[in-house]
Amino acid sequence: MKVYNLICEHDHRFEGWFSSEDDFKAQSDAMLIACPVCENHSVRKLPSAPRLNLSGAQASKSDVEQAQKQLLDIVRKIVANTEDVGERFAEEARRIHYNEAPERAIRGVASVKEFEALSDEGIDVLPFPVSDALKSPLQ
Repeated sequence: MKVYNLICEHDHRFEGWFSSEDDFKAQSDAMLIACPVCENHSVRKLPSAPRLNLSGAQASKSDVEQAQKQLLDIVRKIVANTEDVGERFAEEARRIHYNEAPERAIRGVASVKEFEALSDEGIDVLPFPVSDALKSPLQ
């Protein structure tokens, strides 16, 4: 079964299901495909992402739970082994880089612009979003 994203000449978007590409072409050539909104027969396919049938390759619930546990463990270690400098992150990263402050692992908040400026200066930083809920002990 082929599922296509379609559009009519009036920019109405809709989905069409066909048994094959040849079936779509045959129906299109015979003007059997019509927009469900305006009934226009001038319809074309839109680009769409491929769908991979991975039904036999699905991760089990225990695999997903194990991956989530590992991620939480990593986040907890990062939080436990870094100093939260908050909004002063870019400033403090520069001070450490230029030996104006003791070297240590820090975390905090930086804008995209600040992150890019740090990278341009050769200061290695890693964006790693962490929910505030993960910064406190979890039960």
